[in-house]
Amino acid sequence: MTGAGAASAEQVEAAWEDNKLAQVLYHDWEAQTYDEKWSISFDDRCTSVVRDRFLHVLESTRQPGESLPYGRTLELGAGTGFFSLNLKLAGLVEEVHVSDLSPGMVEAAKANARRLGFEIEGQVADAESLPYDDNTFDLVVGHAVIHHIPDVEGALREVVRVLKPGGRFVIAGEPTTIGHWYARHISRATWETATRVTKLPPLRGKWARAQAELDESSRAAALEAVVDLHTFDPAALAAMARHAGAEHVGTATEELTSALAGWPIRTFEYAVAEDALGFGWAKFAYGTWKNLMKVDAVLGRVVPQRFFYNVGVTGTKPLR
Repeated sequence: MTGAGAASAEQVEAAWEDNKLAQVLYHDWEAQTYDEKWSISFDDRCTSVVRDRFLHVLESTRQPGESLPYGRTLELGAGTGFFSLNLKLAGLVEEVHVSDLSPGMVEAAKANARRLGFEIEGQVADAESLPYDDNTFDLVVGHAVIHHIPDVEGALREVVRVLKPGGRFVIAGEPTTIGHWYARHISRATWETATRVTKLPPLRGKWARAQAELDESSRAAALEAVVDLHTFDPAALAAMARHAGAEHVGTATEELTSALAGWPIRTFEYAVAEDALGFGWAKFAYGTWKNLMKVDAVLGRVVPQRFFYNVGVTGTKPLR
């Protein structure tokens, strides 16, 4: 809704009482600027990240003879299509369908696909009641989506229902309980420090973000607190998927040192004036994250999953 006017304080207040309204309001608001906000692109940079993240989760329980690419694919809570469109660009899926509770996000994903030279099908849909027949998809994917869904197990049950027998789901990028705790605390401390320091006279001219922009970010943060409903313990998430009817369930985690550095870097970027940071900063931020992801890959062999920031879960629909 940035282009059509930011959410008012009254709308934010109403959203506290109606989570579905909050989900639509927040994600419609974010739809036109979401890719820029999260540095989402559809090129080698993000395609390689998506490919690696998808395969990292998939390989935890990939079955003998399970071949790539997957055919008909649904992205659940697709947003602007970050995950499924980059999977297609990576050659891991063939036919893309997207669903999202936000009409603005569905349209943004379809527009992104057209810019990339292909068409996708999209439905405005509640993840707990998908408008698709049983046994429709070879693959269902999601990225940073199930923590927004009130009934996670109900949504996973729907995922299993719409999969073909033997079909797979891969859901990545969900916050762990411990990871969410330290990310929030680090981000809050960074925001408060940066916004106060940049108001000091020697720094104000170049570094201070306009108060109206800070106020809008605060309203966005308030809505984000409403729409972020869950964090996950990896073992409990796997048990939930099994209870929803999946088999060959596995979990994979990533981002520990990269999250400890990434969250203050990202928060700092939004706390200072938009033109204060240049290409050198962007190169530093991305390079730091990529290098620390390599450290985290090594740590993943010895550090328990629950301490990482992101968890992914995968499983298959029984053949019987």
